[in-house]
Amino acid sequence: MEFKKEFIEKIKSAKKIVFFTGAGISAESGIPTFRGTDGIWNKMKPEELASFNGFMKNPDLVWEWYQHRRNIIRNVQPNPGHFAIAELEKYFDVTVVTQNIDNLHRRAGSSKIYELHGNIERNFCINCHTFYNDEEFTITQKKVPTCKKCGGLIRPDVVWFGEMLPQDQFTGGETAAEWSDICFVVGTSSVVFPAAYIPQSAKRAGSYLVEINIESTDLTYYADYSIFGKAGEVLPEILNLVKDMKSTLN
Repeated sequence: MEFKKEFIEKIKSAKKIVFFTGAGISAESGIPTFRGTDGIWNKMKPEELASFNGFMKNPDLVWEWYQHRRNIIRNVQPNPGHFAIAELEKYFDVTVVTQNIDNLHRRAGSSKIYELHGNIERNFCINCHTFYNDEEFTITQKKVPTCKKCGGLIRPDVVWFGEMLPQDQFTGGETAAEWSDICFVVGTSSVVFPAAYIPQSAKRAGSYLVEINIESTDLTYYADYSIFGKAGEVLPEILNLVKDMKSTLN
């Protein structure tokens, strides 16, 4: 794969890199971007499955839906794109800012991650906010569990429709983007706000904005460089480029 000369020069001088990732990179691991093409879930509105009001109206149904999604995630693996991002930590100060809730970046080995929309493998009590790891509940448990401390309902630690993003995660991700030398936008059209402010903040602060997507998006016009292809193919090529650079310098 041949890369733009300007991009190669930016990589040579870069110290801080941010990867802003979305559903596209997870889809390459076999995770549907939202719902499958068949089954009961297609008959449900998003607000019935991913909102606090929907949860309170029918907690068992919502819990079963998230158990269904967890089961999918448990049976997939990080792909070469995830692993390439993690390995780039050997050469740069790398921060991952992700809109994904699947925990695949952490499983691939990335160490500095801001999760804008939460993590499906965590849960918490809606009353006392005690946290529970996903391992504490069997995947076959379809009835919503209750808190051992107060008896409150336990919900997934994900951001639902109408809820604010975790302020510490958003602020941390935005700050990392603003201080980055290169900001990669991977597998997302960057149209979901407020998360989409992060690549915009990087660009305004002078970061070199690189888009990696299978097709052009609304971000393409603003990107300094767009690479069209699968993240699982493009990112390992970028890793190889970096390795070659470093071996030449040594």
